[in-house]
Amino acid sequence: MDPISVRRLDLGHFTRPAAEWGGPHPRVEPVLGYLVRHVGGRLLFDTGMGTGSPETDAHYRPVRRPLTVGPADVDLVANCHLHFDHIGGNQRFPATPVLVQRTELATARAGGHTIDSLLPGVRYEEIDGEHEIAPGVLLVPTPGHTEGHQSLLLDHGDRVTVLAGQAYDVAAEFGTPYRPWLDRLAELASGRPARVLFAHDRDLWEGVLPPPR
Repeated sequence: MDPISVRRLDLGHFTRPAAEWGGPHPRVEPVLGYLVRHVGGRLLFDTGMGTGSPETDAHYRPVRRPLTVGPADVDLVANCHLHFDHIGGNQRFPATPVLVQRTELATARAGGHTIDSLLPGVRYEEIDGEHEIAPGVLLVPTPGHTEGHQSLLLDHGDRVTVLAGQAYDVAAEFGTPYRPWLDRLAELASGRPARVLFAHDRDLWEGVLPPPR
């Protein structure tokens, strides 16, 4: 029996203006979180859209769905990055460690990066680079969307799952443009099939990651 399971959480959607993604019209994007069960416990990856900025709401027109996971359901939280649409439920877990890359938290606390009122009251644990949470559960830096973006790699033995957050916006773009951290994911996958899940796309990418360049 696979010791690692992943459950996707539908946390609503927002509308991204055309100018932000280079398309001819606005694009409706889902907001997805993931509940991971592994031998060491339960981890929540991203917590949905936060409130507190009428300007942000006017710009993105978010439709929020409640986070049905509470403090009793998880041992650890991790955010791929700290934009408002990934940390909205963090403050529901005041005693739960929230893993974030040190550079991402510094950027957020400097202002102009997220809805600032969402940052206090959270037990952040800052990490630098890769961080093993439990056997087969590894946070990996995947900068690009933000400098401190991170993804979660889950090793099932015969295959891997990557919770890629917003490392790429949609599954069809995965790997394009090339980013150096793809080599590290390929090294960790070691030629095994990979399944890549995203924060803003219900589609997934499946295949064998190309060998490091």
